Amino acid sequence: MPYLLPGFFCDRVIRERDRRNGEGTVSQPLKFEGQDFVVLKQRCLAQKCLFEDRVFPAGTQALGSHELSQKAKMKAITWKRPKEICENPRFIIGGANRTDICQGDLGDCWFLAAIACLTLNERLLFRVIPHDQSFTENYAGIFHFQFWRYGDWVDVVIDDCLPTYNNQLVFTKSNHRNEFWSALLEKAYAKLHGSYEALKGGNTTEAMEDFTGGVTEFFEIKDAPSDMYKIMRKAIERGSLMGCSIDTIVPVQYETRMACGLVKGHAYSVTGLEEALFKGEKVKLVRLRNPWGQVEWNGSWSDGWKDWSFVDKDEKARLQHQVTEDGEFWMSYDDFVYHFTKLEICNLTADALESDKLQTWTVSVNEGRWVRGCSAGGCRNFPDTFWTNPQYRLKLLEEDDDPDDSEVICSFLVALMQKNRRKDRKLGANLFTIGFAIYESLSPDARE
Repeated sequence: MPYLLPGFFCDRVIRERDRRNGEGTVSQPLKFEGQDFVVLKQRCLAQKCLFEDRVFPAGTQALGSHELSQKAKMKAITWKRPKEICENPRFIIGGANRTDICQGDLGDCWFLAAIACLTLNERLLFRVIPHDQSFTENYAGIFHFQFWRYGDWVDVVIDDCLPTYNNQLVFTKSNHRNEFWSALLEKAYAKLHGSYEALKGGNTTEAMEDFTGGVTEFFEIKDAPSDMYKIMRKAIERGSLMGCSIDTIVPVQYETRMACGLVKGHAYSVTGLEEALFKGEKVKLVRLRNPWGQVEWNGSWSDGWKDWSFVDKDEKARLQHQVTEDGEFWMSYDDFVYHFTKLEICNLTADALESDKLQTWTVSVNEGRWVRGCSAGGCRNFPDTFWTNPQYRLKLLEEDDDPDDSEVICSFLVALMQKNRRKDRKLGANLFTIGFAIYESLSPDARE
């Protein structure tokens, strides 16, 4: 008879109790590693000292114990606070925006692409990055950030010691030398996952989900539906976050620049969609950003495209066209689907934004476990045990409310997530091959 492991059962009981008490919600996030930002900051202010994080101390442990910490440059780094790096450090200068994010010596473009998307929505941004933080008023060397983690919001506390080499930040940095919100956000995310090294390689939507608690859709662009531009447009209207990439199966081609200026094996943010009038015809456009903060598309509709002279000046102003090497560029939708291979859309759930202007989804979270000999039934190649896998019944009650679409459908999204695999990578853990199957019940009362 199927059973639940006692420890797993206890964890679920505790989590449900905490949720009933409001813990783990946006307004009352869990304290990561038991660290209370307010208490720690007040203690430092009272003692007139700067916070030093003993949970995530500056040093080799924070970098990671494998490849990253063994590099010659990493062995020569110095951990410094922003006030030791420059004069007049600022948390945010003139508002956080996507040009504040420039990739350093860490392969976390997927994470930085998600941050760039996050900056497009100020309310989402300041949920992740509490904005009442600074290097002047009540400064104590302590900062905090909030992430969604497997159904709960958690508050992650860090000190502001950052890895530097020759007095320059080693990892993420801003275009402004004295702006530090993006570098500190990266450090908090590294702490959440155990080390900076744990952030090497990933999908943009992983970070998008951690920023919003949203549910992700993946599209292989060559197999995408014919109305994909419409899907992307609706995603923008809903406030969804989007990323894309050009996949490669050859490791040596990762992050290599193509003749057209695009980079293989590299994550981009989708920051806008528009239709522009060009020579009497409407052209579908997509705006993208490279988290490097440089290296851009050089084809049609790029910053330096010679045919911009045929575009009306009001249209150019609407598209905010400017020739600047900031990593952001326009390209036609046709060129987009020709060059890019994968599109990722993170749809916001009902609690992601308290706004009537945006359409949100209703979310249901179910936790389960594959237990050998009990609920680990394998894939459909094993019909005798496949039925023992965890099963969940879903009843769809209302059709989509879309005034622009005459098709009568009821949409739902299913996402499957593995816990702690990135954090446990240092122990040799990798992602398991997992999946799910969806079946239609014969009747509303039929049991699966």
